[in-house]
Amino acid sequence: TAIEFVDIAGLVRGAHKGEGLGNKFLANIREVDMIVHVIRAFSDPNVTHTEGEVDPARDAEVIELELAMADLVTAEKHLDRLRGKAKAGMTKDLEKDMALCKKLIDGLGKGKLVNQIELEDDERALIKHLNLLTGKPILVVLNVDEDRSDSRKAVSTDALTGVTPDKILPISVKVESELVDLPEAEQVEFMKELGLEQSGLDRLISSCYKSLNLISFLTSGPEETRAWTVTRGTKAPQAAGVIHTDFEKGFIRVEVINWQDFVDLGENGAKESGKMRIEGKDYVIQDGDTCHFRIA
Repeated sequence: TAIEFVDIAGLVRGAHKGEGLGNKFLANIREVDMIVHVIRAFSDPNVTHTEGEVDPARDAEVIELELAMADLVTAEKHLDRLRGKAKAGMTKDLEKDMALCKKLIDGLGKGKLVNQIELEDDERALIKHLNLLTGKPILVVLNVDEDRSDSRKAVSTDALTGVTPDKILPISVKVESELVDLPEAEQVEFMKELGLEQSGLDRLISSCYKSLNLISFLTSGPEETRAWTVTRGTKAPQAAGVIHTDFEKGFIRVEVINWQDFVDLGENGAKESGKMRIEGKDYVIQDGDTCHFRIA
Protein backbone atom coordinates (compact mmCIF):
# COMPACT_ATOMS: atom_id res chain seq x y z
CA THR A 1 0.00 0.00 0.00
CA ALA A 2 1.12 3.57 -0.48
CA ILE A 3 0.85 6.87 1.33
CA GLU A 4 1.58 10.12 -0.50
CA PHE A 5 3.60 12.90 1.14
CA VAL A 6 3.44 16.38 -0.40
CA ASP A 7 6.65 18.28 0.32
CA ILE A 8 6.01 22.00 0.75
CA ALA A 9 8.52 24.79 1.41
CA GLY A 10 8.93 25.90 5.03
CA LEU A 11 6.45 28.22 6.73
CA VAL A 12 7.78 31.53 8.05
CA ARG A 13 6.49 34.00 10.60
CA GLY A 14 3.78 36.22 9.06
CA ALA A 15 2.70 33.69 6.37
CA HIS A 16 -1.00 34.40 7.00
CA LYS A 17 -0.26 38.03 6.11
CA GLY A 18 1.53 37.02 2.92
CA GLU A 19 5.13 36.68 4.16
CA GLY A 20 7.28 34.08 2.38
CA LEU A 21 5.08 31.93 0.15
CA GLY A 22 2.16 33.16 2.25
CA ASN A 23 -1.30 32.26 1.03
CA LYS A 24 0.11 30.04 -1.74
CA PHE A 25 1.68 27.84 0.93
CA LEU A 26 -1.55 27.71 2.93
CA ALA A 27 -3.63 26.87 -0.14
CA ASN A 28 -1.30 23.97 -0.93
CA ILE A 29 -2.09 22.19 2.32
CA ARG A 30 -5.86 22.70 2.56
CA GLU A 31 -6.61 19.51 0.63
CA VAL A 32 -4.32 17.13 2.55
CA ASP A 33 -5.60 14.62 5.13
CA MET A 34 -3.03 15.47 7.80
CA ILE A 35 -0.07 17.78 8.38
CA VAL A 36 3.48 16.72 9.23
CA HIS A 37 5.66 19.52 10.60
CA VAL A 38 9.38 18.87 10.10
CA ILE A 39 11.18 20.96 12.71
CA ARG A 40 14.91 21.38 13.14
CA ALA A 41 16.35 20.08 16.40
CA PHE A 42 19.88 19.18 15.27
CA SER A 43 22.96 21.23 16.06
CA ASP A 44 25.26 22.17 13.18
CA PRO A 45 26.99 25.58 13.06
CA ASN A 46 27.42 25.19 9.29
CA VAL A 47 23.64 25.16 8.69
CA THR A 48 22.02 28.54 9.35
CA HIS A 49 18.53 29.00 10.81
CA THR A 50 16.10 31.69 9.60
CA GLU A 51 15.50 32.80 13.22
CA GLY A 52 19.20 32.84 14.09
CA GLU A 53 19.24 29.94 16.57
CA VAL A 54 17.81 26.45 16.94
CA ASP A 55 14.64 26.41 19.07
CA PRO A 56 12.17 23.64 18.10
CA ALA A 57 9.46 24.79 20.52
CA ARG A 58 9.56 28.33 19.10
CA ASP A 59 9.42 27.03 15.52
CA ALA A 60 6.44 24.80 16.34
CA GLU A 61 4.73 27.76 17.99
CA VAL A 62 5.28 29.90 14.87
CA ILE A 63 3.73 27.18 12.69
CA GLU A 64 0.75 26.71 15.03
CA LEU A 65 0.13 30.45 15.20
CA GLU A 66 0.29 30.93 11.42
CA LEU A 67 -2.08 28.04 10.73
CA ALA A 68 -4.48 29.18 13.47
CA MET A 69 -4.48 32.76 12.13
CA ALA A 70 -5.21 31.47 8.62
CA ASP A 71 -8.13 29.45 10.05
CA LEU A 72 -9.37 32.55 11.90
CA VAL A 73 -9.47 34.49 8.62
CA THR A 74 -11.34 31.60 6.93
CA ALA A 75 -13.90 31.39 9.76
CA GLU A 76 -14.46 35.17 9.78
CA LYS A 77 -15.02 35.24 6.00
CA HIS A 78 -17.45 32.34 6.27
CA LEU A 79 -19.36 34.13 9.04
CA ASP A 80 -19.62 37.23 6.82
CA ARG A 81 -21.10 35.09 4.04
CA LEU A 82 -23.61 33.57 6.46
CA ARG A 83 -24.63 37.02 7.69
CA GLY A 84 -25.24 38.02 4.08
CA LYS A 85 -27.54 35.03 3.60
CA ALA A 86 -29.33 35.82 6.87
CA LYS A 87 -30.43 39.20 5.47
CA ALA A 88 -32.72 37.33 3.12
CA GLY A 89 -34.24 35.48 6.08
CA MET A 90 -32.87 33.65 9.10
CA THR A 91 -33.35 29.88 9.25
CA LYS A 92 -32.52 27.35 11.98
CA ASP A 93 -29.70 25.94 9.86
CA LEU A 94 -28.20 29.39 9.30
CA GLU A 95 -28.49 30.19 12.99
CA LYS A 96 -26.69 26.95 13.85
CA ASP A 97 -23.93 27.63 11.30
CA MET A 98 -23.41 31.16 12.60
CA ALA A 99 -23.23 30.03 16.22
CA LEU A 100 -20.64 27.41 15.24
CA CYS A 101 -18.56 29.99 13.35
CA LYS A 102 -18.60 32.31 16.36
CA LYS A 103 -17.48 29.39 18.54
CA LEU A 104 -14.54 28.74 16.20
CA ILE A 105 -13.60 32.41 16.02
CA ASP A 106 -13.70 32.70 19.81
CA GLY A 107 -11.48 29.63 20.28
CA LEU A 108 -8.98 30.54 17.55
CA GLY A 109 -8.82 34.09 18.87
CA LYS A 110 -7.76 32.71 22.25
CA GLY A 111 -4.85 30.84 20.68
CA LYS A 112 -6.51 27.41 20.41
CA LEU A 113 -6.25 25.12 17.41
CA VAL A 114 -9.49 23.76 15.92
CA ASN A 115 -8.40 20.34 17.24
CA GLN A 116 -8.47 21.81 20.76
CA ILE A 117 -11.96 23.32 20.50
CA GLU A 118 -14.69 21.04 21.85
CA LEU A 119 -16.91 20.14 18.90
CA GLU A 120 -19.69 17.59 18.47
CA ASP A 121 -19.53 15.14 15.54
CA ASP A 122 -22.32 16.99 13.71
CA GLU A 123 -20.43 20.29 14.18
CA ARG A 124 -17.27 18.78 12.69
CA ALA A 125 -19.34 17.60 9.71
CA LEU A 126 -20.70 21.13 9.23
CA ILE A 127 -17.23 22.71 8.99
CA LYS A 128 -15.58 19.95 6.94
CA HIS A 129 -16.00 21.95 3.71
CA LEU A 130 -13.90 24.79 5.18
CA ASN A 131 -10.79 22.55 5.24
CA LEU A 132 -9.53 24.25 8.39
CA LEU A 133 -5.80 23.63 8.74
CA THR A 134 -5.65 23.16 12.52
CA GLY A 135 -8.58 20.76 12.40
CA LYS A 136 -6.42 18.16 10.64
CA PRO A 137 -4.34 15.54 12.49
CA ILE A 138 -0.87 16.93 13.20
CA LEU A 139 2.42 15.06 13.57
CA VAL A 140 5.68 16.80 14.50
CA VAL A 141 8.88 15.29 13.11
CA LEU A 142 11.94 16.54 15.01
CA ASN A 143 15.03 16.43 12.83
CA VAL A 144 17.51 15.49 15.58
CA ASP A 145 21.23 14.72 15.87
CA GLU A 146 22.42 11.23 14.88
CA ASP A 147 22.79 9.93 18.45
CA ARG A 148 19.24 10.94 19.44
CA SER A 149 17.19 9.55 16.56
CA ASP A 150 15.15 7.12 18.66
CA SER A 151 14.58 9.25 21.75
CA ARG A 152 11.27 11.01 22.35
CA LYS A 153 13.04 13.04 25.03
CA ALA A 154 15.46 14.46 22.49
CA VAL A 155 13.87 17.88 22.81
CA SER A 156 11.71 19.59 25.43
CA THR A 157 8.18 19.63 24.03
CA ASP A 158 6.43 21.63 26.77
CA ALA A 159 5.69 24.49 24.38
CA LEU A 160 4.15 22.30 21.66
CA THR A 161 0.65 23.24 22.82
CA GLY A 162 -1.31 21.61 20.03
CA VAL A 163 0.59 18.33 19.98
CA THR A 164 0.57 15.45 22.48
CA PRO A 165 3.83 13.53 23.13
CA ASP A 166 2.63 10.55 21.05
CA LYS A 167 2.40 12.89 18.04
CA ILE A 168 6.10 13.78 18.21
CA LEU A 169 8.54 11.67 16.20
CA PRO A 170 12.32 12.20 16.47
CA ILE A 171 14.14 11.28 13.25
CA SER A 172 17.72 11.96 12.20
CA VAL A 173 17.52 12.96 8.55
CA LYS A 174 21.29 12.56 8.35
CA VAL A 175 20.97 8.89 9.40
CA GLU A 176 18.14 8.41 6.90
CA SER A 177 20.24 9.83 4.05
CA GLU A 178 23.05 7.40 4.93
CA LEU A 179 20.60 4.47 5.10
CA VAL A 180 19.20 5.16 1.62
CA ASP A 181 22.60 4.67 0.01
CA LEU A 182 23.23 1.25 1.62
CA PRO A 183 22.21 -2.21 0.28
CA GLU A 184 19.21 -3.70 2.16
CA ALA A 185 21.31 -6.16 4.21
CA GLU A 186 23.68 -3.40 5.32
CA GLN A 187 20.73 -1.17 6.21
CA VAL A 188 19.58 -3.75 8.78
CA GLU A 189 23.07 -3.95 10.30
CA PHE A 190 23.43 -0.17 10.39
CA MET A 191 20.09 0.20 12.19
CA LYS A 192 21.09 -2.47 14.71
CA GLU A 193 24.27 -0.56 15.50
CA LEU A 194 22.16 2.55 16.17
CA GLY A 195 19.61 0.62 18.24
CA LEU A 196 16.82 1.22 15.70
CA GLU A 197 14.22 -1.44 14.89
CA GLN A 198 12.78 0.52 11.94
CA SER A 199 13.99 3.25 9.63
CA GLY A 200 12.71 6.74 10.28
CA LEU A 201 10.62 6.59 7.10
CA ASP A 202 8.90 3.38 8.23
CA ARG A 203 8.22 4.92 11.64
CA LEU A 204 6.84 8.03 9.95
CA ILE A 205 4.48 6.01 7.75
CA SER A 206 3.28 3.94 10.73
CA SER A 207 2.67 7.11 12.76
CA CYS A 208 0.70 8.68 9.89
CA TYR A 209 -1.46 5.58 9.52
CA LYS A 210 -2.17 5.65 13.25
CA SER A 211 -3.02 9.36 13.19
CA LEU A 212 -5.35 8.87 10.22
CA ASN A 213 -6.92 5.79 11.85
CA LEU A 214 -5.92 3.60 8.90
CA ILE A 215 -5.00 -0.09 8.67
CA SER A 216 -3.91 -2.43 5.89
CA PHE A 217 -5.28 -5.80 4.85
CA LEU A 218 -3.79 -8.06 2.18
CA THR A 219 -4.89 -10.20 -0.72
CA SER A 220 -2.65 -12.82 -2.32
CA GLY A 221 -3.01 -14.69 -5.59
CA PRO A 222 -0.83 -16.49 -8.13
CA GLU A 223 0.37 -13.23 -9.70
CA GLU A 224 0.72 -10.79 -6.80
CA THR A 225 0.32 -10.10 -3.11
CA ARG A 226 -1.14 -6.66 -2.50
CA ALA A 227 -1.95 -4.45 0.49
CA TRP A 228 -5.12 -2.34 0.66
CA THR A 229 -5.85 0.58 2.96
CA VAL A 230 -9.10 1.04 4.92
CA THR A 231 -10.23 3.00 7.95
CA ARG A 232 -10.03 1.10 11.24
CA GLY A 233 -13.45 -0.40 12.00
CA THR A 234 -14.28 -1.19 8.34
CA LYS A 235 -16.43 -4.31 7.90
CA ALA A 236 -15.59 -7.08 5.44
CA PRO A 237 -18.07 -6.19 2.64
CA GLN A 238 -16.87 -2.57 2.56
CA ALA A 239 -13.23 -3.74 2.56
CA ALA A 240 -14.02 -5.96 -0.43
CA GLY A 241 -15.55 -2.89 -2.09
CA VAL A 242 -12.17 -1.13 -1.92
CA ILE A 243 -10.85 -3.77 -4.34
CA HIS A 244 -13.90 -3.50 -6.64
CA THR A 245 -17.31 -1.94 -6.02
CA ASP A 246 -19.06 -5.10 -7.30
CA PHE A 247 -17.32 -7.14 -4.58
CA GLU A 248 -19.25 -5.30 -1.87
CA LYS A 249 -22.58 -5.99 -3.57
CA GLY A 250 -21.82 -9.68 -4.15
CA PHE A 251 -20.05 -10.38 -0.84
CA ILE A 252 -20.78 -13.85 0.62
CA ARG A 253 -18.00 -14.43 3.14
CA VAL A 254 -14.29 -13.90 3.71
CA GLU A 255 -11.58 -16.42 4.60
CA VAL A 256 -9.10 -14.71 6.94
CA ILE A 257 -5.52 -15.68 7.81
CA ASN A 258 -3.16 -13.54 9.88
CA TRP A 259 -0.34 -12.34 7.62
CA GLN A 260 2.37 -14.05 9.69
CA ASP A 261 0.54 -17.40 9.57
CA PHE A 262 0.10 -16.93 5.82
CA VAL A 263 3.85 -16.34 5.38
CA ASP A 264 4.81 -19.28 7.63
CA LEU A 265 2.23 -21.84 6.47
CA GLY A 266 0.75 -20.70 3.16
CA GLU A 267 -3.01 -20.75 2.46
CA ASN A 268 -3.39 -24.53 2.47
CA GLY A 269 -1.15 -25.01 5.50
CA ALA A 270 -3.04 -22.35 7.48
CA LYS A 271 -6.34 -24.01 6.58
CA GLU A 272 -5.13 -27.48 7.61
CA SER A 273 -3.76 -26.22 10.95
CA GLY A 274 -6.93 -24.32 11.83
CA LYS A 275 -5.37 -20.87 11.36
CA MET A 276 -7.94 -19.86 8.73
CA ARG A 277 -11.23 -18.32 9.91
CA ILE A 278 -14.44 -17.95 7.91
CA GLU A 279 -16.16 -14.65 8.66
CA GLY A 280 -19.41 -13.02 7.53
CA LYS A 281 -20.76 -9.56 6.74
CA ASP A 282 -20.33 -8.21 10.28
CA TYR A 283 -16.64 -9.07 10.55
CA VAL A 284 -14.43 -6.04 11.24
CA ILE A 285 -11.19 -6.18 9.25
CA GLN A 286 -8.02 -6.23 11.40
CA ASP A 287 -4.62 -4.78 10.55
CA GLY A 288 -2.57 -7.48 8.78
CA ASP A 289 -5.48 -9.75 7.81
CA THR A 290 -4.85 -11.75 4.64
CA CYS A 291 -8.28 -12.03 3.03
CA HIS A 292 -9.80 -14.31 0.42
CA PHE A 293 -13.20 -12.84 -0.44
CA ARG A 294 -15.93 -15.11 -1.74
CA ILE A 295 -18.22 -13.19 -4.08
CA ALA A 296 -21.50 -14.20 -5.72
